[in-house]
Amino acid sequence: MIALLNGKIAHIGLNDMIIDVQGVGYLVAASSRTLSQMGQVGEHTSLHIETHVREDQISLFGFADQEEKDWFKRLCTVQGVGARVAFAILSVTPPEQLPIAIAAQDKTVFSRADGVGPKLATRIVTELKDKVANLELKTTISPASTQKASPSVPSSSSHDAVSALVNLGYGRTDAFTAVSGATNALGAEASLEDIIQYSLKSLSIAV
Repeated sequence: MIALLNGKIAHIGLNDMIIDVQGVGYLVAASSRTLSQMGQVGEHTSLHIETHVREDQISLFGFADQEEKDWFKRLCTVQGVGARVAFAILSVTPPEQLPIAIAAQDKTVFSRADGVGPKLATRIVTELKDKVANLELKTTISPASTQKASPSVPSSSSHDAVSALVNLGYGRTDAFTAVSGATNALGAEASLEDIIQYSLKSLSIAV
């Protein structure tokens, strides 16, 4: 199986590219995120590759980094999610944001992608919830933040804080991330009011 390609960019299309490796051109499908990082035709590049072999064809899927490849494979385990839909999701949402969205059960993150309706979005967050439970989530509350958030919000106060922020108009993923950061900073026994105030301050800094 091909796992990595190093070569010269021969062509970049809307959904794929051709990599010239010592005179052999490999057609590689990729997300718009990966394609935007590949440089120009004629430049050298390196791609992580996932190879799918069927009776009638061999398909190569390329990724700028291992994290995107891992998420492609996870998404494809969900019934109804094939390579095209997985790439559509990865094209609109960075891989590091996907575990946060799943932990927050935020279906809107996935429904933004072409080919993902409400039912499929619900299936994605439901089926992948257990698979991301042990992943560390990177918070993006502020540029200076280096905290790691828990993949779940354990206390009732935290759950209420997420609901309050959503009711104020914040996206569920953003609210979940802010509240996770607040509980990490203030402690699990922090009051609902303190969590909301800290979260609102974090969200205003992020904006």
